[in-house]
Amino acid sequence: MWKVAQVLFGLLCLGYMVQSLPPDAGRSSSVTTVSIVKGHGFDIEEHEVQTSDGYILTMHRIPNHKDHEKQLNRPVAFLMHGLLCSSSDWVLGGPENGLAFLLSAQGYDVWMGNARGNTYSKRHATKSVYLQPFWNFEWHEIGIYDLPAMMDYVLYVTGQETLSYVGHSQGTTSFFVLSTMIPRFKSRISSAHLLAPVVWMDHMESPLAKVGGPLLGQPNAFVELFGSAEFLPSSKAMELLGSSLCNDAAFSQIICTNFLFLLGGWDSPYLNETMIPDIMSTTPAGCSINQIFHYLQEYNSGYYRQFDYGTTRNKKEYGSKTPTEYDIESVDVPIYLYYSDNDYFASIIDVDRLRYTLNPNTLKKAYRLPETKWNHLDFLWGINIREILYDQVIDDIKNA
Repeated sequence: MWKVAQVLFGLLCLGYMVQSLPPDAGRSSSVTTVSIVKGHGFDIEEHEVQTSDGYILTMHRIPNHKDHEKQLNRPVAFLMHGLLCSSSDWVLGGPENGLAFLLSAQGYDVWMGNARGNTYSKRHATKSVYLQPFWNFEWHEIGIYDLPAMMDYVLYVTGQETLSYVGHSQGTTSFFVLSTMIPRFKSRISSAHLLAPVVWMDHMESPLAKVGGPLLGQPNAFVELFGSAEFLPSSKAMELLGSSLCNDAAFSQIICTNFLFLLGGWDSPYLNETMIPDIMSTTPAGCSINQIFHYLQEYNSGYYRQFDYGTTRNKKEYGSKTPTEYDIESVDVPIYLYYSDNDYFASIIDVDRLRYTLNPNTLKKAYRLPETKWNHLDFLWGINIREILYDQVIDDIKNA
């Protein structure tokens, strides 16, 4: 807990420094998915899709590799980010280590989704992003509305019948929501490759959960009465924090480093410190606080189930006093799991429970990384990630 206190104190100090600096001090141009991909000489497209409940989502597409002849009818890879993240996750590592670039080099038509409420998906057909009703959702809605809308659109535009799915963290949680709630997608997803899979969470080691879980992970009737709110939005202040206060020359970089360790797992030797400014410029990308509440409920209850509103509303929503559980045994998509020991959110015990619950005919691989200090965020930005993880993921996708 001492490390947690150090990080929180450091963030307070950094926050004061941000407020004290002139508005444009040290700021470079905004770091976005588009600017990153274009900066490496690749073409990139932005596509919008509206969900059936009115949210307008932006997807990013790398249709062809810059060094290849343009080809039609390429196989599709769809990448889905985790909590507080965005499509930027998959390109920050550049052509040598960013999974989107690596898949493009292997001949894939690469699409990157953005969930409702993050930097790129903050619009609605009728609701204002500045009012609470916009934020009254959690990762269940991402699974039943966002993923179907995006993937149906991708398959329609490309003319393909199936796609390969890659998810990290919340991108795995929402995948299992989709797969248990909307069975028709079993014929549209050729294989699912799940990095740091988060389903059951009662053995999670995150100090944030240990502190916040007992208080905030209870049945939550407040969302019914008051709606929800945005949590950790992307802002110019965070861009400044990344570009000025987290770079290699800044004395404050150690605070940024420990903040990432607090989120992902302590003492990883795989953190690429030269990437920290861009990581902190794009992450956190914002979410609804209900997404946090739902995860804390998972931690407290030991169940993988829908949101717990309390007995009264549960009876109305689910027909019972307790929320409906997601039926993992019913998932009928080829599953590949990739997990590690030093992961604060996807513990070995919880992933093992997932392994043993999935239908044996469905689970094609469960790969426990031999790097014992590999943490939750190393699945995106770890040093030597191509050799350690992504080459294997790509081989699995190609051979699925």
